[in-house]
Amino acid sequence: MALTLTDIVHLFDTYGGIAYSGEPVTQLEHALQTAALAEQAGAADTLVAAAFLHDLGHLLNLQGETPTERGIDDLHQYFALPFLRPLFNEAVLEPIRLHVDAKRCLCAIDADYFAKLSVDSVRSLKLQGGIFSAEEAEAFLSKPFAQDALSLRRWDDLAKAPQRATPSLEHYMSLIEGLSASHRATV
Repeated sequence: MALTLTDIVHLFDTYGGIAYSGEPVTQLEHALQTAALAEQAGAADTLVAAAFLHDLGHLLNLQGETPTERGIDDLHQYFALPFLRPLFNEAVLEPIRLHVDAKRCLCAIDADYFAKLSVDSVRSLKLQGGIFSAEEAEAFLSKPFAQDALSLRRWDDLAKAPQRATPSLEHYMSLIEGLSASHRATV
């Protein structure tokens, strides 16, 4: 079953006020901040859309606030994909799918990265399989959209600032509406 754009707005309107896993922002604030950081970096619209939607799985598979404290990995990076696949192409979907593995990879290839993770990100890293080995990191980096996923992951980590000004939900919904219409016209 596909989500509609109206369904996505409804998810953010209904559940976007939930705290973002032990961070000082809500789910909606985190999504808006991640997308805004992507836009500020000059990312392609597809990657901005991925940044906005990357944690939608949390809103579809509600596990309460900070499920990692209870040892739960909600597999959010996969959960939303079947619902989004009819709406978007791989340039949007793959960075979403890969953003958790991007954290695992960055911990392996960037000596300073792990120390910058929040408490919840460290806790979720363990639940998500831990730091990649050198071989796993190399295999990850060879995947299509791996670089986009690494960029998304870095914006994700920075998108936890209370009261940061961002464009509105409507701004990003307009962007994804255009991408979705374009995708549907090609399939």
